[in-house]
Amino acid sequence: MTRVFTIPPGIAFVDALAAGLLADHGGDPLGLCRVTVLLPTRRAVRSLREAFLRLGGGKPMLLPVMRPIGDVDEDDFAFGDSVLDAVEGALDLPPAMPEIERQLLLAELVRKRDEAAGSGPAQAVRLAAELARLIDQVQTARLTFDPLAGLVDGDLAGHWRQTVEFLSIVTENWPAILADRGRIDPAERRNRLLRALAEQWAAAPPEHPVVAAGSTGSIPATADLLAVIAALPEGRVVLPGLDRDLDTQSWRVLGESHPQYGLAQLLDRLEITRDEVRDWPVLPGFSPSNVDRARLISEVMRPEATAEAWQDLGHLKARAIDGVRVVSCADPQAEAGVIALMLRQSLEAPGRTAALVTADRALARRVRAELARWDIEIDDSAGRPLSDSVPGVFLRLILKALADGVAPVPLLALLKHPLAAGGQASAVFRAQARRVETAALRGPRPAPGFGGLKRALLAAGKAVPVWLDALAGAAAPLAHALASRTVRITALVEAHIALAEYLAADDAEPGAARLWTGEAGTASAALMAELAEVRAEPHFEGGGYREGESFTHRLVSRRLLESYNSSGRDIPRLMRKYANKGNPAYMNPMDIAELGLAAGDVVEIESARAAIYGVVEPAADVRSGVISMAHAWGDAPTEDARVRELGANTGRLSDTQTDFDPITGKLAYPFLRPHL
Repeated sequence: MTRVFTIPPGIAFVDALAAGLLADHGGDPLGLCRVTVLLPTRRAVRSLREAFLRLGGGKPMLLPVMRPIGDVDEDDFAFGDSVLDAVEGALDLPPAMPEIERQLLLAELVRKRDEAAGSGPAQAVRLAAELARLIDQVQTARLTFDPLAGLVDGDLAGHWRQTVEFLSIVTENWPAILADRGRIDPAERRNRLLRALAEQWAAAPPEHPVVAAGSTGSIPATADLLAVIAALPEGRVVLPGLDRDLDTQSWRVLGESHPQYGLAQLLDRLEITRDEVRDWPVLPGFSPSNVDRARLISEVMRPEATAEAWQDLGHLKARAIDGVRVVSCADPQAEAGVIALMLRQSLEAPGRTAALVTADRALARRVRAELARWDIEIDDSAGRPLSDSVPGVFLRLILKALADGVAPVPLLALLKHPLAAGGQASAVFRAQARRVETAALRGPRPAPGFGGLKRALLAAGKAVPVWLDALAGAAAPLAHALASRTVRITALVEAHIALAEYLAADDAEPGAARLWTGEAGTASAALMAELAEVRAEPHFEGGGYREGESFTHRLVSRRLLESYNSSGRDIPRLMRKYANKGNPAYMNPMDIAELGLAAGDVVEIESARAAIYGVVEPAADVRSGVISMAHAWGDAPTEDARVRELGANTGRLSDTQTDFDPITGKLAYPFLRPHL
């Protein structure tokens, strides 16, 4: 007799599963703890644990060993506390590549490949996410990218060829990176673990009962494991809501988009038919209306190929829609209000539960907000995006304010955030922010940066507050990191954390204690820690930041009008035009103000190799974090004092052994640190 069961739709799956296990093993106090139950996800494990608690009336009991095996709906492949731990130690498997590190490394490959097209970092990160998803899909299906080489042949459209060439990132570059770092992709690692467990149990069946419940076998490796469990002497497979009413012809033509398609494929893998699948022994809450409603849903989901059967629906009964109501609402907000009221009403009956099932995330958020008005917290199975949490919004606003050049709207949103305090009482800090808003941010937009905001305050006859000066200084490292095209991700994260903790501190607690507290704060801290551990590659293999360096600017080359670099400095006509001008150090006005410089100041410009002098010259066309100078000017180091006359030789700053592009061989201008 087959060991494959199903729990029909309309019955609480985990409640029925728990009731059946209690009926089989509940008589023995130690019976349940000898059972291993495999479930698709961690959430399913928690739900089954709560079902045992409900059925046991809160009495203590020894529960089965419940483990997730990671089904297709799992957001990640980290199986912590999983049944796979039993085989992991016996295998010499490389660790999985962390998801964030993988996306950033793929983004770097995308950016380098599309640099000529001018694609920005945001687009590169989005494309990297899609490439990572493609890698997971291919590996989950146990396929390879090998056929891509012959995909484009003959006179196919050019964009197809470009697509295949772009995918060389995952066929050529990515495998090399994985090998270099000693990692494998998460999906591939999961496949190997599932295969090892299936082989282990097939060779040496466990002596205790094993129940695999809730999985549809959508992952081929999981389907293989379910086949092994179904063949174990004490193994059982429990399927969720198998449709046994659909006619045979329709069952044979199910498409991939049909909800039952995965189960159909799994039954083929198990080599059994629907008729051989038995009902789970205990079905609490079952009634004839469950059967009628299941038949109605089956008809609604009938494949298009057999839709002519809808001409005869005499087998459907009216009681199939008992309790079903249709509510027409004027707008989405009213819809959310009605649903919230219905959910609230259900809570007034002791022991009653209710659930909202919707794919509309906006609707779910509105319902949650409505329920919050009555202090009702609901468990959203889809979770809440970290970016929408209080610390998540705060961290995003910091980046937004600096990336937009301290524009009024994002700056004020940041300064008025509940976590913003700048070392003072939150109410005092917000009052000071409002005074700055009234004085300088309600008229014409100030020049970019904190320097522009300070000048706007002075122009309005207001003194620059001490707290604003301090905030500008604290924000400078992150502002420069954001302006750089080649900053390491670790340096960017460290600057972001430092500014966030500085701004979050109040008069009673340090910023870290306020920012990284609670569930959302802990998750934010874990995300930042993971980002800080990413070993992202520099922009240039031989250049960029090196360990122990803290440079803030990047040198770029500049052409001077009617002059060929410094050639012809002895020609009087040219010298009349460029007399006493030399080779200025052109900088963004925002940088000049934030560094406390002024036009005409002489600054020392230091690189990892040497230092030169330059004369500060404002230039609005130079981006923040950049110093723009012409090359080949200047003289020997002994003539540095004549910088206003002779200019500065930028070639002295570059190391020919390291500061070059490894692909083109061209000089890669170095990172700098300017100071008076």
